[in-house]
Amino acid sequence: MLITFLHLHSVHLHIIKHENFPLGEGSYSVDASKKFIPFNPQVDNFRDRPGSLFIHVNPFLIQTSTDLILFDAGLGYKNTAGDLHLHQNIRNAGFDPEDVTLVLMSHLHYDHSGGLVVERNGKFEPSFPAAEHVIQRGEWETAYSGRSSSYHTDIFDVLQRSAQLTFVEGSGQFRSGISYELSGGHCQYHHVYHVEDAGEKCFFGGDELPEPEQLIRRFKAKYDYDPQKAMDLREVYGKKAAAENWTCLFTTPNRRRWVPLLTMAIILQ
Repeated sequence: MLITFLHLHSVHLHIIKHENFPLGEGSYSVDASKKFIPFNPQVDNFRDRPGSLFIHVNPFLIQTSTDLILFDAGLGYKNTAGDLHLHQNIRNAGFDPEDVTLVLMSHLHYDHSGGLVVERNGKFEPSFPAAEHVIQRGEWETAYSGRSSSYHTDIFDVLQRSAQLTFVEGSGQFRSGISYELSGGHCQYHHVYHVEDAGEKCFFGGDELPEPEQLIRRFKAKYDYDPQKAMDLREVYGKKAAAENWTCLFTTPNRRRWVPLLTMAIILQ
């Protein structure tokens, strides 16, 4: 889902110039085992999966005047034809995976990093060999610390051997029109991205702002590293988005569900 904020209390139409493509991998439940099990709300009952968190895996692709940018890489699951859902979704958007020039990672939890590699003929290789991968250095080091099972370091071993990696620290500007901000709410070294191109401003909040509903209710999530900070950041992002006319990239379980809840301009792909 793409939402462009013009005002929080009135709906206006806003036309975006750069192109945005949601690359949804579907909905899943995950419990203490950290296994991701497909969940179809049309046929599955959440009560049958007690103690589970329900998530929506939705990387994003953006075409700017200079780059084809992938924000996060999802789970990396394959379809029945043996292709990554992520790769097929990129083709469905009119591109080839080899066209991706930048992979901008908000963090490295498995549901965001699984698609960074692909298995071919029994060997794993980078899914986007032509792309530069931008990762917060502290997040990379945390992944290898062994403190959390949310990270799959075998993925990062492949990247370290064969991919183009760029590590950033703190907040700053990666290149003209692309900046990153160390946010540290969902995990200690989580960061968010701002992209400005052709006068348009785009924001990707990763797991600090995954759903538009989170802008209209304050809550602390137990899955966040710093629940208070994550809650406060969502409010900050919402206000800035409204004031500065950002296009925000969201994951949402049902696009239509949010329309009556939000008094904002909504652009659906």
